[in-house]
Amino acid sequence: MGALDGKVAIITGGTSGIGARTAEVFVAAGANVVVAGRRDAEGQSLAQAIGATFMRVDVTQESDIKALIDGTLRKFGRLDCLFNNAGNPGRMTSIVDLDMAHFDLVVATHLRAVVLGMKHAAPAMIRQGYGSIINTGSIAGLRAGFSAHSYSAAKAAIIHVTRCVAAELGEKGVRVNSISPGAIVTGIFAKGAGVADAAADNTADGLKERFAGLQPIPRAGLPEDVAQAALFLASDASSFVSGQDLAVDGGVLGGSRWSQLLKNRAAMAEELKARAR
Repeated sequence: MGALDGKVAIITGGTSGIGARTAEVFVAAGANVVVAGRRDAEGQSLAQAIGATFMRVDVTQESDIKALIDGTLRKFGRLDCLFNNAGNPGRMTSIVDLDMAHFDLVVATHLRAVVLGMKHAAPAMIRQGYGSIINTGSIAGLRAGFSAHSYSAAKAAIIHVTRCVAAELGEKGVRVNSISPGAIVTGIFAKGAGVADAAADNTADGLKERFAGLQPIPRAGLPEDVAQAALFLASDASSFVSGQDLAVDGGVLGGSRWSQLLKNRAAMAEELKARAR
């Protein structure tokens, strides 16, 4: 018996990376999954491979999100989980060089899309008296210095609006939580560097060695890590968890790597001893 047997879940940004792996995990756990994304060929291929449904959706368009929710309800009769996971990279520029058109696009793709997803999923979940909404945040929304200004600002807002909506919908039996990934090997980093979507997806594995040393746990974060966190939040195992942000970051928010701290302290001690001579 799977953790999501018979449940219906929508995953936006589902054609690659975290979204695609979460779709695979949810289907394996027994869910009826609707994969939503902009890339039709990739979405259709994934859906056919795992036994899911694909819907082409631009999350910056409210009409598309409404059609996604309505179409899912027509096909399956209910909605148990919405994973608002669509995203795009911010541009690493100084605040003085910020392109406001790109800033608006990042905010629309992340924050506005999350709000729209919750807006249109909430009525069905309220009628049911249950449901789980999961929003993708980021450690960049919790600490400065991890990503672009636009991306970081949007993610910080997602984490807070998650708490705000959780306070409202919890009384109706609907849980709302966010997941804040750390450095996860996906194509979004290559996309941020200007690589086209399809090619960017093929660069992810090359980041494993680079990301392995960024956090106390000495390996790179994988889409699987976030997918398993989403599975927990979508399932009844988390029925008393709401308004929370779950960092899936290998411990990076907890502090520096202990081994590096010891090296730095030892070097400092030697330097101080030399000065004292």
